[in-house]
Amino acid sequence: MRCNTVLAAVGLLVAAATTNAAKSCKPPTVVLNAGTVIGTRQNGVEYFNGIPYAQAPTGALRLKPPVRLESFASPGVIQATGVGPACPQMPAVDLTPLLLEVLFTLPGAQDTLTFGSAVPGTETEDCLTVSVMRPKGTRADAKLPVLFWIFGGGFEAGSPQMYNGSVLIPESVSQGKPMIIVEVNYRLGAFGFLGGKQVLADGAANLGLLDQRMGLEWVADNIAAFGGDPDAVTIWGESAGSISVFDQLALYDGNNTYKGKPLLRGAIMNSGSITPTEPVDGVRAQDVFDTVVAAAGCASAADSAKLECLRGVDYDTFYAASNSVPSYLSYTSLAFSYAPRLDGRVLTASPEVLAETGKYAAVPIIIGNQENEGTLFALFQSNITTEAELVSYLQTVFFRNATTSEVAGLVATYPPNPASPAGVGASESIYPEFKRLAAILGDWEFAFMSRLLLETFPATVPAWSYQATYASGTPIVGTYHSTDMPRLFYEKDAVSTAIQDLYISFVHSLDPNNDKAPSSGGYLTFRWPTWQEKKQLLELGVESTSLIDDDARAASFEYIRAHLERLRL
Repeated sequence: MRCNTVLAAVGLLVAAATTNAAKSCKPPTVVLNAGTVIGTRQNGVEYFNGIPYAQAPTGALRLKPPVRLESFASPGVIQATGVGPACPQMPAVDLTPLLLEVLFTLPGAQDTLTFGSAVPGTETEDCLTVSVMRPKGTRADAKLPVLFWIFGGGFEAGSPQMYNGSVLIPESVSQGKPMIIVEVNYRLGAFGFLGGKQVLADGAANLGLLDQRMGLEWVADNIAAFGGDPDAVTIWGESAGSISVFDQLALYDGNNTYKGKPLLRGAIMNSGSITPTEPVDGVRAQDVFDTVVAAAGCASAADSAKLECLRGVDYDTFYAASNSVPSYLSYTSLAFSYAPRLDGRVLTASPEVLAETGKYAAVPIIIGNQENEGTLFALFQSNITTEAELVSYLQTVFFRNATTSEVAGLVATYPPNPASPAGVGASESIYPEFKRLAAILGDWEFAFMSRLLLETFPATVPAWSYQATYASGTPIVGTYHSTDMPRLFYEKDAVSTAIQDLYISFVHSLDPNNDKAPSSGGYLTFRWPTWQEKKQLLELGVESTSLIDDDARAASFEYIRAHLERLRL
């Protein structure tokens, strides 16, 4: 019975029943040191959306590290009952008529291109919030494990709004492994990841990562009031969110302690880990800074005053300037305009160096990729018809510090029409160098970086790795980047159920094999071994799973690994 129906009939009920009805209709409420949070309840889940964890990063605080919010504005109550805000977004897709024809005829493509985007009218610069979801009736002393979600979107777009993480909660409850989910908003584009020598000098680099870190600190300070266990936090992300997960492990050379305790105990990385990058004051980041400054009308200011000029322009001007550079779904593709970059303090070195030198918090992890990670990002370069043009594109757009012969050497490790991306027919190239570019991008950004991280991982810390092939055979793109998102958040089939079971088990016990739920329906019938045992991946197929060796394109892997210092973004 709905609450309004109960209250309408309250005059007909006995006093005891009236009291029970009133209790069931009272919105969930949590009292924090900063004030009171009022949420909503639906389908067995209690939601608290859009709780601020930092002061509004506006005015003088624009392009500054986040400042902790100590108390809510008067009257000290947050109505966390809506969808919550989204940070300013960049337009995510640059679609030509050809791409429109290709993408919007593919199953799930429209969902993939809109996942994580903001609900219209909710974008605001004052966006540093977290959303909390918990099982209905969770007591403050429940000490439930916590799953901390970091959304993806190329560091340019995304929000917690479009990811229905709450679907994991009823499933976790049914398995006797209830959990709490926290989703964090962090600044994007120029608001959160602007580079340049002026940014470095001002201490304003990697602001989006600092936002995420403050969100984790908020969990440490406050999640116990929601019934969560601050000592049992697993961080999870996809794409840019997954890259952010590794960065959170590597921040401050792996120091993830806060008030003397670790902020997390486990990590899950979907499609992203290490992204080799040049410094925050390098040529690429400086080009972006100069473009944004010019677009904002601040180019005439002295170098030392350019950031203050950006802080002083109105929101619409700065927003337009932030969007004056290419998006990650465009011709420049994964050569991100905005990305975390080494600054000597937050990130002390390029991520692959931090991995190879062990300067990250080694906690149990699940890490994996889609089989065809690069196909989505190779749809925008139809003018690349020869090997020479491919070499030129990669050197000009991606690997500016490499020589022509070094880039040509990389391309030579891939055949002209490679079997990889697997699951994509040999004739399904929308331009002559499509499949080779797709293979290189997918390997360089995703598959090989996962393998490199796993190669550095301590033998004593368990790591599980997978490769998804459940969309194998999809025309042109195969099991493309982000095809896991519908399966994790919206679809319900044997594949999605099995993955959810593995993740729930991992969050609960740091072992995906611990008491697997029978709901997977026989899709996964064997123990998932750690990667360290035989360097194998769990292949998530269409109807069943298997184990495969993690040695695909070994010559290309070794070439990239040997030349990473020259192949940074």
